[in-house]
Amino acid sequence: MKNKLSINFRAMMFGLFSLLVLTTTSSFITLPDNPDAIVGVWKTGEGNAMVRIYKNGEKYQGKVVWLKEPIDPETGKPKLDKNQSDETAKKRPVLGLINIWGFLPKENNVWDEGNIYDPKNGNTYSSTMKLINANTLEVRGYIGVSLIGRTDTWTRQVK
Repeated sequence: MKNKLSINFRAMMFGLFSLLVLTTTSSFITLPDNPDAIVGVWKTGEGNAMVRIYKNGEKYQGKVVWLKEPIDPETGKPKLDKNQSDETAKKRPVLGLINIWGFLPKENNVWDEGNIYDPKNGNTYSSTMKLINANTLEVRGYIGVSLIGRTDTWTRQVK
């Protein structure tokens, strides 16, 4: 009886140990660090725009390459950056607008020290991006510290 109990206990402990090893090691398995991994076209979380991210020197930036509604219903013309505070910039089209810039690759598939511009409200925010998997990018915009902000999940548009 004691021997049977001992075998069951060992089997249970082995199972728990295996589960612990599996969960611990899987948390260390990440995408390989590739600074160019974010290069491509990404659809925003709301699905109303696509941004092409590309390398510019040693930094990464992106521009709006597609809008779900590219025409302003009030004017019947292409949407302009009308929420911008600079009067001359209010005349620039949103399509083709560079709205993210200055990102530097860091470790663990993170790009930091960047900025993101939101044409819906005309505000620019500090930003960081994290590649969750090959087709999912978390883009966080914030004021001051990263804790005060909002994260949007973008999806890679595969050709």
